[in-house]
Amino acid sequence: MKPNGPLRKRILLVEDNPGLREAIRLLLCLEGHAVTEVENGRRACHFFTPGDFDLVITDYAMPEMMGDELARTIKCLVPSQPILMIASGERISSRDNPVDALLENPFRLAELRQIVASLLSSEPPNPALSRGCGAGLRTAVE
Repeated sequence: MKPNGPLRKRILLVEDNPGLREAIRLLLCLEGHAVTEVENGRRACHFFTPGDFDLVITDYAMPEMMGDELARTIKCLVPSQPILMIASGERISSRDNPVDALLENPFRLAELRQIVASLLSSEPPNPALSRGCGAGLRTAVE
């Protein structure tokens, strides 16, 4: 896949560990994707606008806002938004977690590539806002 080719996807990467965030960003950029990276869920809420991202990748355990809370907030706005969560040994209930895929850390880069490719191969997210979810992410966290 070429960086400027038609398959270039926009990914929001939310990870508080700078080293891991950089490694994931580099891999995604090598795959030709455009990556916006932020260090926590609260900042992600300020960057997320429905229709702007093809995929959200978030850590589970972060300061200020946990990844599952971020995922629920995003899914309230855009139910079809693909979200991948990275968890480091935490027990996460799939019943309470609205993410589309869960990746346990430590993981192999090949695993990350495969999950990202799978999530991006589906239909693009619907930017239409869901009713009854408030004015948006920026006001939901302020």
